Amino acid sequence: MKTKTWLALLALYIVWGSTYLGIKVAIETIPPFFHAAVRFLISGLILVIWQRAAGAEMPTRKQWISTAIIGNLLLLGGNGLVSWAEQTIPSGIAALIIASVPMFLVIAETIRPGGIKPTWQAIVGLLVGFVGIFILVGPGEFSQSGVKLNPFGVAALLAACLLWASGSVYSKSADLPKASLMSTGAQMLMGSIGLIVISLLTGELHGWNPAAVSARSIYGLIYLITIGSIIGFGSYTWLLQNAPISLVSTYAYVNPIVAVLLGFWFANEPLEPRIWLATAIIIGSVIFINTKSRPKVTKEAQEVVPEQTE
Repeated sequence: MKTKTWLALLALYIVWGSTYLGIKVAIETIPPFFHAAVRFLISGLILVIWQRAAGAEMPTRKQWISTAIIGNLLLLGGNGLVSWAEQTIPSGIAALIIASVPMFLVIAETIRPGGIKPTWQAIVGLLVGFVGIFILVGPGEFSQSGVKLNPFGVAALLAACLLWASGSVYSKSADLPKASLMSTGAQMLMGSIGLIVISLLTGELHGWNPAAVSARSIYGLIYLITIGSIIGFGSYTWLLQNAPISLVSTYAYVNPIVAVLLGFWFANEPLEPRIWLATAIIIGSVIFINTKSRPKVTKEAQEVVPEQTE
């Protein structure tokens, strides 16, 4: 595997695993959809202005339409719904549901015209990884007495999985700017518009006092803007154009491990034996997918040569 791909995967694994904590802190005093709108608006502006100054071409009208579709599927449908759902769904159960994204990704890629058909190794690896996720967050959460899942929260998380997978697969054949960071910035800008519209329509800003926003939430938002969005989402966008979908989808298995370790280091959360077992299973599935499954990259992905890398 190329060094660029490994570096992008490493950034995706570590950065997106840490954003769970960042989002939790940010939405303590900032409405979920609005916090995401601000996050991606600022991140998008930074990337677009930077890339334009570096000589990258601005998106064409058709490319703006493509980035609007992808940006709203990934950021409004994916990130926005997860942030909203975590107000009523325990984070562990939410992580378990979101861990099904790779399944949606493989299915969406399979039914896409000209899409890559997964090998049996990829399917086995994804299923084994899901078992690891269930061991990681399932038994401990479901065994708690009195846990009642909000049906709207569960529906939002499942919708987030579907929308994120749809946007990811669509992006592989969409007409996008050649510079991956320009494409990322444009997607963030268009996604932020959808997020602010939903924020206004849901009325989450009614009664919200900006003066009451805590320093913790501000720090969390700054982290999400700089590290979570620019580095994390930038790496994801690049990988979608340059790596097999089954390989990219492994981030959903590694991110929870990173989140658990951060909870142990910064929130004094215990590391139980089942967590170590889940870690071994999940990492094993990632290695299995990476070494045994080598589907061909689609023609359009092969033709993409980003001007910048993350």
